[in-house]
Amino acid sequence: MSTATPSPATPDLTALQRASGGYAMLAVDQREAMRNMFADHQDDPVSDEQVTAFKVAATRLLTPHASAVLVDRQFAWDAVVEQDVVADGCGLIAAADRFAPAHGELVGEVTIDPDVVPERVRSQGAVAMKLLVLYRPDSDPAERITMVEEFVDRCRGAGLISIIEPVSRAPLAGGSWDHDAGVLAAARELGSRGADLYKAEVPMRGEGKPDEIRRRCAQISEAVASPWVVLSSGVREQDFPSAVEHACREGASGFLAGRAVWASCIGSDDVEAELRTAAVERLRRLGEIVDATVGR
Repeated sequence: MSTATPSPATPDLTALQRASGGYAMLAVDQREAMRNMFADHQDDPVSDEQVTAFKVAATRLLTPHASAVLVDRQFAWDAVVEQDVVADGCGLIAAADRFAPAHGELVGEVTIDPDVVPERVRSQGAVAMKLLVLYRPDSDPAERITMVEEFVDRCRGAGLISIIEPVSRAPLAGGSWDHDAGVLAAARELGSRGADLYKAEVPMRGEGKPDEIRRRCAQISEAVASPWVVLSSGVREQDFPSAVEHACREGASGFLAGRAVWASCIGSDDVEAELRTAAVERLRRLGEIVDATVGR
């Protein structure tokens, strides 16, 4: 168990929650990964403006149905704030991580972004910040722990909710590895380091037997001291609703997800129409699952 100093008071997470107490949060903070999604559907280069326009449209059309939305500085933060597109009642989360390609990966290294100033984003309406953490079985745990604890302190000092998102990655030394073992190891290493909310990958990417997915979700619940939610990266869109249900029945409190909601809209002849219809329906359905399962 962690020896990290606990928060001096129970954080108020209601700014991120639905009336049920669950979380149905939207992520639009994908960066070069989103550019690559667009590139799969067109021959011309994908401009920054194209990515920004999608993020702004998704935020405007989907946040009436989300309890919170996660936005990145690189492409969308300023536009989302200046255009005031976050719906009333939807909490605003600032992505506080800086990504760099490395080790043959699009996001191979992550640091705290010094350009995301906690006090400034709070003054712009943020209620929380999020930090991605790469868990590799052969990398130094002290570096991860130090980064998480620094991030938690930065959030706490500005009166912001802290959200960490550890993801399991292959060892830099190569060789065979177990992705799901990394998901649980990350939860055990980082789930009690003071963060207010923990964002976890879905065990088995949602494709295993339900009982086994639920067993592994229960292990995450045992490892994490705070409420936790699932992300949708790596999970097929059609599998994500059941994955959310399995996780919530074993102690999770909802989701913070993007791809399972809006990814299939990219490449459409009318992206905004797809966001307004299909994506809204997916997000509403996921929210209903959270309401029906959290705390039941």
